[in-house]
Amino acid sequence: MDEITHFIAVPYDLTDHGLVAGKQFKCTTPASAIEHAKHLWKIFGHTGAVAIVRTGYPETRTTVLRTFGVVPDDPSDEGRRAK
Repeated sequence: MDEITHFIAVPYDLTDHGLVAGKQFKCTTPASAIEHAKHLWKIFGHTGAVAIVRTGYPETRTTVLRTFGVVPDDPSDEGRRAK
């Protein structure tokens, strides 16, 4: 069986409760996830953003492709909530 792969960009905002992940965006390629994360951080003014790739089903592996700005120490956990 082929592996399922998702490329995801996740923005982060700083709130009274710390860093909070925003709406996740699925992308078609790793490069588009990185560019989307960069735009979320730089253009839309989020505190930070991360581009991740999540592979496998039901066992999954999450890899951080790139981070921008301020993100949690382990942003790979955010990819588990992608839908």
